[in-house]
Amino acid sequence: MRFEVLSKDDMNALSRELSRAGIMNRTKEEVSPEIAHYIVISGTYAELVEKAEGIEPLEESLEELRAAFDDIMANWEVNQGKALEELFDESDLGKLLIVTSLIETGAVVEEDGRLVLMEKPLLDGLRVELRFPIEEVDEYLEELEERFETSMVTEFTLEKHYYVEVMEVDRELVEAALEIAEDYATEESIVEAMFGGIARSVLTDVILDLAEKHRRKNELIDTLLEREPIVVEGKHERLNIYFDEEAIEDFLKELQTLGYLKVKGNRIWI
Repeated sequence: MRFEVLSKDDMNALSRELSRAGIMNRTKEEVSPEIAHYIVISGTYAELVEKAEGIEPLEESLEELRAAFDDIMANWEVNQGKALEELFDESDLGKLLIVTSLIETGAVVEEDGRLVLMEKPLLDGLRVELRFPIEEVDEYLEELEERFETSMVTEFTLEKHYYVEVMEVDRELVEAALEIAEDYATEESIVEAMFGGIARSVLTDVILDLAEKHRRKNELIDTLLEREPIVVEGKHERLNIYFDEEAIEDFLKELQTLGYLKVKGNRIWI
C-alpha cells in the first residue's frame, strides 16, 4: 500500500506519524519521466469554427474561448490598463489564450507592468492555437488531419516523486494508515491505497485460513488459485482480487517477513 505525497517534508512527516501509530512503513523517492502527446490546431477563430462541426472536443473548446473573450471584453475599455491577475487566474486557460492572442495581434500592449487595451477587436479575426491531449481526440484524428493543418507536440518532464509505503496487512492498521495519510497524501493515491490495502488484508485472511488446513505450500497455492478471483462485496460496490502463482509466492514471503507465517521448502507453519 503506497501513498504519494507532494514534498520530501510531507513524506518524512507522514512516515513519522505512521511510525508513532505503530504502523510499519518506509519512504521512497523516485525520479521518473512524464510523457504527454498533444495535437495542435491553429488558425483564426472564424476558420476553426467553420471547420469544427462534429468534432466535439474542438467545438467545446471554441465555445469556452467565446465565453472567455466576452467576459474579458465586457469589463475592459479602450486605453484602460489592467494587471494580469485582474484578467485571469492560472487555472483559466481560455482567458490566457485570448489575452495571448490579443497581445500578438497588437490589440493589447504592456505599459508599466500593466496590459492596456488599444482597440476592441473582433473574436473571429483573432488567431488562436489550441492543443488537445491525443487521447481526448483519438477518435477524431483522421478528420482533424483532413480539415486542419495539425502538428503534434510531445512534452517530456522529469520529476521527482515522493512515496510512503505501508507494509501492514492487518485491517485495523490499514484503516489507521489511511486515516493518518489523509492529511498528507494525494487524493488519487489514497483511493488506490484504500483498495490495495483492503485487497491485501482480505488476501492475507484467506491465506491464513487456508494454511490452517493446507500445510503444504503447493496445496495451499493450488487451492487459492481455484478460488480466484476472491470477491469482496460492499453495499454498492464489489472488489475482485486476482493473482497468479508467482505473485502468491512473493506474497507468502512478505507475510513471512511480517511474521504471519513461516515457509520452509514446501512446508508452512502458522
